[in-house]
Amino acid sequence: MTSSDIRQKFLDFFAKRGHAVLPSASLVPKNDPSVLFNTAGMQPLVPYLMGRPHPSGNRLASAQKCVRTGDIDDVGDSRHLTFFEMLGNWSLGDYFKEDAIKWSFEFLTSKEEGLGLDPARLYVTVFEGDENAPRDLEAVEIWKQYVPENRIYFLPAENNWWSPGDNGPCGPDTEMFYDVTPDGLGDMTHEQYVAADDAGQLVEIWNDVFMEYEKQDGKVIGKLGMRNVDTGSGLERITMMVQGKSNVFEADMFAPAMNLIKESAQNYTERDARILSDHLRTALFLIADGVTPANKDQGYILRRVIRRAVMKTKILNVEANTGINILNHYINFYSAAYPEVAKKGIMDIFKAEDEKFDKTIQSGIKEFEKGTDAFTLFTTYGFPIEVTEELASAKGMTVDREAFNTQMKAHQDSSRAGAAAKFKGGLADTGEKTTQLHTAHHLLLAALQKVLGKDVHQRGSNITEERLRIDFNFDRKMTDEEKVEVERQVNEWIQTNHNVCRREMPLQEAQGIGAEMEFGAKYPDVVSIYFIEDEAGTAISKEFCGGPHVEKTEGLGTFKIQKEEAVAAGVRRIKATLS
Repeated sequence: MTSSDIRQKFLDFFAKRGHAVLPSASLVPKNDPSVLFNTAGMQPLVPYLMGRPHPSGNRLASAQKCVRTGDIDDVGDSRHLTFFEMLGNWSLGDYFKEDAIKWSFEFLTSKEEGLGLDPARLYVTVFEGDENAPRDLEAVEIWKQYVPENRIYFLPAENNWWSPGDNGPCGPDTEMFYDVTPDGLGDMTHEQYVAADDAGQLVEIWNDVFMEYEKQDGKVIGKLGMRNVDTGSGLERITMMVQGKSNVFEADMFAPAMNLIKESAQNYTERDARILSDHLRTALFLIADGVTPANKDQGYILRRVIRRAVMKTKILNVEANTGINILNHYINFYSAAYPEVAKKGIMDIFKAEDEKFDKTIQSGIKEFEKGTDAFTLFTTYGFPIEVTEELASAKGMTVDREAFNTQMKAHQDSSRAGAAAKFKGGLADTGEKTTQLHTAHHLLLAALQKVLGKDVHQRGSNITEERLRIDFNFDRKMTDEEKVEVERQVNEWIQTNHNVCRREMPLQEAQGIGAEMEFGAKYPDVVSIYFIEDEAGTAISKEFCGGPHVEKTEGLGTFKIQKEEAVAAGVRRIKATLS
């Protein structure tokens, strides 16, 4: 059974049980200040888990693209990845523990509709209880219908309590683990189970979260208005189990990439090959979802994984085109499920960053020779710590990794704090000035398409109360005349006092009318479209959007372009204000 078969089996299984199948959201979350990327299937659904009705109903399922940067240093072991797919199903105030547990067990073990895994290798953990919630005896009673009681273990909140962060819906969970030893572990005491888990003899394959509590500022403040179920199962780990492999890198999505590395590497090591194959896949999906290499936020992570991958090609000493061949494998492997990975321009962005990094290596070596410290080499020059260590070793010196890690943690904490200060969908807040600039952002994109051509599309945005910023695809610097014309057109539309209105419609209808879509994003069956139109109803802007807007353009003021510049190969940036 292939990973594609497993993904489809999962979606079909829950569709048969009344779940609406949703497309994966973009890796870049909209209006979520807590993370740079969607790290779980539930993140795009938080408003609905908090009580907002979902247009597709109260039973949902999806295969969600995820990136977790906290695992980047663990990549190379048997199961940690930066990019992965999370299979999930949700109940929004509908079914609860009984059906969630039953269906989890059925999908994992059923030979007809599910994966046919051996129930004798299944172990279960449940929440032991604390000051926030009682011991989950209800889940235990349900599980006793499916697995022996001596294979059910109580664990504390650090193991069996789930929340997306310091704020939002949360609750106890029950997790399923699968025995991956050759002969099977059999029945185990609580202590033996913990030891087996620590030794990597068990792998978590499913998690049912029973969301009935709410957290604010890191504290559980009470119960939600309705009880929800949020489940998750990593596709790569499940595929590893079903295909009888000992690690995820032997599964079908990675095996061809690993073979390409083995065939061409002069200095092959398993861990370096795993990191290379993981990071190239992550880079592909990030670029496909509109991220471009940069020095902060999502672009910083993309730059880091690309440069780390390039360094691994040098350490492994692979043939020149190996990285490109691996990317082509992933494009072919995933394009049926995720067509965005086959879009034009993705390979150009990767190659441009690769070439830029070659220059970084050369300038970094010069700085190293001057005595520049490892932290500055990494954060200022993008020079990998591994390369600094190799250069230092050649001179009989060592790098103080502990000091470097301390500085990096402080740097990352600062970056996260900055990220939390603005919405990661582009909006810093929903104040009056930011709302005005957000509306002007729509007008600016429409003007760019009118002046530069219909092939211009947004590639990113950031809007504060001081200014708006838009990244868009265009292969050259704008002329002064083009900038003046864009300004004039936006101001004309502002003065004409167009209406701004929101309409919900089926996705297919929105696509049919040519509404502007976010690059790399997938949308539900019912979408929100903002129109900017004259009194006769003629639209000059139609965009998929969920943010705040003014009702009329007349009060926006005067639009002015401050700066137009390049940010990546084929991507330009405009910063503009309203006065």
